[in-house]
Amino acid sequence: MIRLEHIYKIYEMGENKVYALNDVSLHIAQHEFVSIIGPSGSGKSTLMNMLGCLDVPTKGKYFLDGTDISQKKDDELAEIRNSKIGFVFQGFNLLPKLTALENVELPLIYSNVSSKERHRRAKEALAKVGLEGRVDHKPTELSGGQQQRVAIARALITNPPIILGDEPTGNLDSKSGKEVMEIFKSLNENGNTIILITHDSNVAAQAKRIVRIQDGKLYEEETPHV
Repeated sequence: MIRLEHIYKIYEMGENKVYALNDVSLHIAQHEFVSIIGPSGSGKSTLMNMLGCLDVPTKGKYFLDGTDISQKKDDELAEIRNSKIGFVFQGFNLLPKLTALENVELPLIYSNVSSKERHRRAKEALAKVGLEGRVDHKPTELSGGQQQRVAIARALITNPPIILGDEPTGNLDSKSGKEVMEIFKSLNENGNTIILITHDSNVAAQAKRIVRIQDGKLYEEETPHV
């Protein structure tokens, strides 16, 4: 499903060149559950932007579902993101004045989906994350774990094959973090390809495959026993 081939991301800093990604190659098959772990400054955020079609490489090729997206323009990348990838961020990114249902509906508003169909699909997505009883609650009326589950439901609303999580448990207590990880595992069992970006080795170990990033280079780790 995902194939990175000799990817470089180079930033010009005056007369110096900074290699945020340095000859990165990575293959992720459909239905895999992969964690990418690395400390701050390792290049993992740059790699996430690349995998999520938020940026393009300086050099190298990125094939997503067989399509080379390395040279795509911004509007083409946006279209690919909307159809292929659901994002879950550390900070939830929910709109405070909207209910859980309204937050989950947002990705469908610009897709010419009827109001009735948006409501149906949003309720279905919230039920998948165990929040069918919280559809009318606003973010301030929800715990951190519940807010992140709303964010996961929002990521699911367009039925993307890939879920990309950027430190999805980073703002949660350990109990809520475990609950969110169980949701990711369930989604993977139901067919989604899951990619988690994290600095937390305990979170990374719950994936079926671990890739470590350090100084812009990737190193495959032993598959964890989960």
